[in-house]
Amino acid sequence: MKTDFKFSNLLGTVYCQGNLLFSPDGTCLFSPVGNRVTVFNLVELVNLLLLLHPLQCPYMHMAIGLTPRGNLLFTVDDEGHAILTNVPRRIPIYHFSFRSPVTALAFSPSGRYFAVGLGRKTEVWHVPSTPDSNAEGGLEFAPFVLHHTRLGHFDDVRHIEWSNDSRFFLTASKDMTVRIWNLKGEKGFTPTVLSGHRQGVVGAWFSKDQETIYTVSKDGAVFVWEYTRHPDAPAPDEDEEMEGVSDDGMRWRIVQRHYFMQKNAHVKCAAFHPDTNLLVTGFSNGIFGLYEMPDFNPIHTLSISQNEIDFVTINNSGEWLAFGASKLGQLLVWEWQSESYILKQQGHFDSMNSLVYSPDGKRIITTADDGKIKVWDVDSGFCIVTFTEHTSGVTACEFAKKGNVLFTSSLDGSVRAWDLIRFRNFRTFTAPTRLSFSCMAVDPSGEVVAAGSLDSFDIHIWSVQTGQLLDRLAGHEGPISSLAFAPNGGLLVSGSWDRTARLWSIFSRTQTSEPLQLQADVLDVAVRPDSEQLAVSTLDGQLTFWSISEAEQVSGLDGRRDVSGGRKVTDRRTAANASGTKSFGTIKYSTDSSCLLAGGSSKYICLYSVSTMVLLKKFTVSVNLSLSGTQEFLNSKLLTEAGPEGLLDDEGDSDRDARRDNSLPGSKRGGDPSARKHLPGVKVTGVAFSPAGTSFCAASTEGLLIYSLDSELQFDPFDLNMEITPASTLAVLENEKDYLKALVMAFRLNEAGLIKRVFQAIPYPDIPLVVGQFPTVYVARLLRFVAAQTEESPHIEFCMLWIKALVDKHGPWLTANRGKVDVELRIVARAIARMQNEIRRLADENTYMVDYLLGQAHTKTTENGQSLDNEHGKPMKMLTMNEQEVIGSQDDSEGEWIGLD
Repeated sequence: MKTDFKFSNLLGTVYCQGNLLFSPDGTCLFSPVGNRVTVFNLVELVNLLLLLHPLQCPYMHMAIGLTPRGNLLFTVDDEGHAILTNVPRRIPIYHFSFRSPVTALAFSPSGRYFAVGLGRKTEVWHVPSTPDSNAEGGLEFAPFVLHHTRLGHFDDVRHIEWSNDSRFFLTASKDMTVRIWNLKGEKGFTPTVLSGHRQGVVGAWFSKDQETIYTVSKDGAVFVWEYTRHPDAPAPDEDEEMEGVSDDGMRWRIVQRHYFMQKNAHVKCAAFHPDTNLLVTGFSNGIFGLYEMPDFNPIHTLSISQNEIDFVTINNSGEWLAFGASKLGQLLVWEWQSESYILKQQGHFDSMNSLVYSPDGKRIITTADDGKIKVWDVDSGFCIVTFTEHTSGVTACEFAKKGNVLFTSSLDGSVRAWDLIRFRNFRTFTAPTRLSFSCMAVDPSGEVVAAGSLDSFDIHIWSVQTGQLLDRLAGHEGPISSLAFAPNGGLLVSGSWDRTARLWSIFSRTQTSEPLQLQADVLDVAVRPDSEQLAVSTLDGQLTFWSISEAEQVSGLDGRRDVSGGRKVTDRRTAANASGTKSFGTIKYSTDSSCLLAGGSSKYICLYSVSTMVLLKKFTVSVNLSLSGTQEFLNSKLLTEAGPEGLLDDEGDSDRDARRDNSLPGSKRGGDPSARKHLPGVKVTGVAFSPAGTSFCAASTEGLLIYSLDSELQFDPFDLNMEITPASTLAVLENEKDYLKALVMAFRLNEAGLIKRVFQAIPYPDIPLVVGQFPTVYVARLLRFVAAQTEESPHIEFCMLWIKALVDKHGPWLTANRGKVDVELRIVARAIARMQNEIRRLADENTYMVDYLLGQAHTKTTENGQSLDNEHGKPMKMLTMNEQEVIGSQDDSEGEWIGLD
């Protein structure tokens, strides 16, 4: 089995904090997820991880910026560490540190400068030039060059907005003011302060003609500013206007004041689209509103979340609005004209408990403490359905080996069966007494389901068909921690905190159980796919392997040193001496039974060889220093008298709403200097191998991590900066006779007529050679094209040769990527079946005509008018009576012979 798994994608988490960005064409949305960035393609409905090297960006992203061309992405984390990334190639180009947290980031429309807010100051930097950007002076030696620094605000800068001509920019601050700055020295311009708001300014924007400025503050006030004279000042004389001598009294003034009137809710975010004069605001109660400026006409007001909306942005065309809510992990894209969702995704609110692959490997099901069950599509990365019938945390999930039936157990005392074709709950199993089920197992036949609880020491067994409780298995002296059926359906394995694992023969008449004595509490059990071996994980960090047929221990290994790592903020001991991380909470066998995957309450996932008991590989779950448990050593200066500095609640110092104490009586919150905030710790709660064995997934604090063997980008040999035109393609085809190059160039141009011409021009003896060297990145498209040609063109055998060559040459790749090319394979199978049916129908309709024509070929006329039969070679009168009847039956009524000339 191959073990070079690499991290390929992150599911289950769509938004954490920071700002959202649309691509220049408006089809992609960039969302910061932890210390990575996820790109959502809103047209093809797929997501991909953009930043695959998070080692140099150790903290969660706070601000991201995209150049107007969309080729460079600038990401900054909480500590001011910045990474410049090439978006098309998805590789980091340069690392930089601002040495202080960045509160705002914006690129100029010209793409030559970007401004960052560093606390109370604003810095303007040159954008690093690229060889194809036609920058002045060519390629710069220093990627980041400081242009100038602007000071003047008395509090943090929260928003930066550039003018359309990139000459001016606005900075909105928490000090309730907006300042107008100039990029270069403009004659007669002085930096201007716009004051008048009573709370911190959320955003400020120029109108399209740059004659008006709109500002929005946290208290729900919208001010419209114009450069005008005071209304009470006397009008200037005509001579002064013509000569331009006097300009006294001209300044930026408030000409209109508007208010949102959202009662106790305050404004959390706002965005303005100059081309359509559309103002969008998100409030702390989950409501957003659309208004048309400058008249402040409300378009509509809707509620999309139960919690506050943290960020909102508008794409360049002004049609789509993107909202992010960090507390619930929501990400929504709303088309306001049609009032419909383009994208609506939400991760789990609480930590995940378990996960499982579907039998076909196309979906992953996750369960969490929030009582929700989510179904994730592996190819697209989106959640396609969410089940909310459980009223408490869902602890386990498992598929029936046949069919699309999912079983889940919950702390609400129920085990539910789900139909994943109709997406409904069709069966619910409950116990006679109130219990909270912590583990569950399903018989491979799908007829029996078993569940264990931490409250009771019995195992409950139900019939799936009738829903009735069949039996209660007693024998354990402690809470049941894990259950598993043998794949052959003969035994049920249970693990308990009484330091034993038991083998139950539930289908035999005796229903005997064989106890396996261990040295510590059992955390998880796993049965090898061949049903010959049992793996048990215990609290002391040991992995023991037992023979199921002999009920004796075969081998074991000590995994404490392998899994331990990472010191949590609250740990009194170092990572090497902490006992909480030195055990495996979840284990799973690989599909081929050669490896065992194990994870626990640490930042490592271990892959062991079952035959040699050797650690094959160790995977690091996260390097995000914003999580507790990712560092081996803690800085002693971060320990204060009130506790670790990372857990102190430092918010609410200057905001009255944030200082408001809504806690219950007796709880210490608000004025207490030791008030705590939640800092999640890194851990792995579930692991699972895909049915094909080419990938595995892990449920962690950051989300659903997917590790696969084919994570690298597929290489396209012609994806280079070269001239590819229809004329050059035909020249390669006709002059050079390079059929492979011509076919790939045709696919690059994606013109149907050109592809068809090149396809039909390739000689049939060269088809295996062309297909054998054909890049895998185009195999799916070629399959779809050949299937279409099978139905359209008359060259049936030619298309069949292409299909045979594709299957022969790229069969292993098609098998490994069945989920990606399943649609194309179905199209090919349907085309072949249709061709087969048409040929069979044509043969059935013409079988008598063919027999007739073949019979006529054996008959000829003699010179004297007698008919001879070639088959017998005798005159008519010398034939037997039966032969004469057969030939005579083919004559017409006049006795003339019907034959061919």
